[in-house]
Amino acid sequence: MTILKRLAASAAALPLVAAFALAPTGAGAQPDYPSKPVRIIAPFPAGSGPDANARELAAELTKILGQSFYVENRPGASNIIGTEVAAKAANDGYSLYIGTTSSLSVVPHLYSKLPFNAERDFAPISLLGVLNTGLIATPSVPAKDARELVAQLKAKPDSVTVATQGIGSYSHLSAVWFNSVAGVKSNLVPYNSNSPYADLLAGQIQLMFDGLPAAATNVQAGKLKLLAITGRERHPSFPNVPTFAEQGLPDYMPIAWQGLLAPAGTAPAILEKLSAAMGKVCQSPELAKKWRDYGGELRCNTPTEFTAFIQADRAMWGKVVRAAGVKLD
Repeated sequence: MTILKRLAASAAALPLVAAFALAPTGAGAQPDYPSKPVRIIAPFPAGSGPDANARELAAELTKILGQSFYVENRPGASNIIGTEVAAKAANDGYSLYIGTTSSLSVVPHLYSKLPFNAERDFAPISLLGVLNTGLIATPSVPAKDARELVAQLKAKPDSVTVATQGIGSYSHLSAVWFNSVAGVKSNLVPYNSNSPYADLLAGQIQLMFDGLPAAATNVQAGKLKLLAITGRERHPSFPNVPTFAEQGLPDYMPIAWQGLLAPAGTAPAILEKLSAAMGKVCQSPELAKKWRDYGGELRCNTPTEFTAFIQADRAMWGKVVRAAGVKLD
C-alpha cells in the first residue's frame, strides 16, 4: 500500500476512532459516582435569585443521587471569578458549575481577554430553566402595553427613564436591544451595584427590562405592571400580559437561563449519569411550580441540546453587544 493510500485509510478511520472515544460508556463505568459530596460552583452571591435556584437544584440532586450536593458561591467581576474557578476545577465530577446567560453568553463578548474559554472549558450537562424578560413599569406610566410605549417614544424620544443595572448588564443590553428593534430612543439610567427596584416602586424611575423573579410579587400585587413579556406564547402566571411578538416585535427575545455544566474532560459516563438525574429534576412538580410562579419555566435537555442552546444564545447576544458597541476592558 502506498503512503498516500495509508494516509487516506488512516484519515477515513479517524471519525470512527473519535466517535468511539467520545461515546458514552454507560453509568456502569462509574458505579460509585458520586461517592463523596459534590460542589456546585455558583458565580453569583448567596441570597440572590439565581442562588436560590441553584440550592433547590442541589437539594434535588442530593435526593436523586443519594450523595450531598452543595452550592459554593464565588461571586464578583461580572461572574468572571466563579466561572474561572469552575473552568480550572478538576474534571472528576465533583466540581460542577451553574452557568447563566450572563456568564456564558454575554460576558465573552464584553471582554477581549478572559481567564477561561466559555466554549472550550465546559461540558454542558443540562439546562435547568429559563426566565422570561418583562417590560416592567411603574403604574404611573400611561402606556398599557409595549405598542403604546413605542408610539410614545417615537413621538417623544427620551420621554421615559429606563433603569439598568450597569453598563453591559442583562437589563442594560435588553433595553438597548429593545430600542434597536423598536426604532426608538429612551433615557437609560445605570444603577451599577444598587438595585433600581426601590426607585421603580417609588415612581422615581419609570421602566426596566428584567427577568421576572425580582418583580413578580409586586406585579401580582399591582405595585408594578407588565407591558409585555418574552416567550413563544403568553405565560401562564401572567395570562393577560401580551408577548412582545404579539405587539409587533417578534425579533425581540431576550431570556435569562441557568444550567448545569462540568469542566471539560469530565468522563462521559459521569455526564450521562448527571444528565439522567437532571431529567428527573425536571419532573418535580413543586420545582416546576416555583419557576412558573415567577415567570419562568423549568426546562431540562440533553448535553447535545444544551450545547446547541448555549451556542445559539451566545451568538444572539454577540450581535446585541456588537450593535451596542459595549466593551468593558
